[in-house]
Amino acid sequence: MTSSPFRNLTSEQNVVDVISTIIPFDDLESQQILETLTWIRSGAQIFRLQKPDIPPKHLVSYFILFDENAQKILLVDHKKSQLWLPAGGHVESGEYPQDTVSRECLEELGICADFWCRSPFFLTSTVTVGLTPGHTDVSLWYILKGNEDASYSFDRGEFNAIKWFGWDEVPFKKSDPHMERFIQKLKESL
Repeated sequence: MTSSPFRNLTSEQNVVDVISTIIPFDDLESQQILETLTWIRSGAQIFRLQKPDIPPKHLVSYFILFDENAQKILLVDHKKSQLWLPAGGHVESGEYPQDTVSRECLEELGICADFWCRSPFFLTSTVTVGLTPGHTDVSLWYILKGNEDASYSFDRGEFNAIKWFGWDEVPFKKSDPHMERFIQKLKESL
């Protein structure tokens, strides 16, 4: 077994510390942060142990490439969810959520993560839809620096396509139900 270049969590307290850095955008995010902290502190299993839904609620790290000059974000046409989503994946047992972003960025887009903000920017709790519906993803949303003029490859096993969207072009009805709130929080932070 080779050693991972990523940090390992020593306890769920590390995840609590990461979540505690998030400044809530609205009452819903405040509520979901509080519920997430309560869930973690309860001693429940927070890492996915078996695909797609064991345990039925688990931790995810999303990441959105953001081209600050063009004011555009990169979303992926996700095959299983059948939605336009941020890229990302499940936080593995003992993995630091930021390292999940670095690992998934290499796997899904073939690039090294260049963090716009080193801490998660947004937190959501969402019941999944699509081909693997019904479990809950507690998602930490990270923002990475991107460039709409750069060429990005992507994991064709997971995604149908990738696409840059301006603020008014995001397909909100075919995206994460919290996408519009994320965009508003991002716009207000600039």
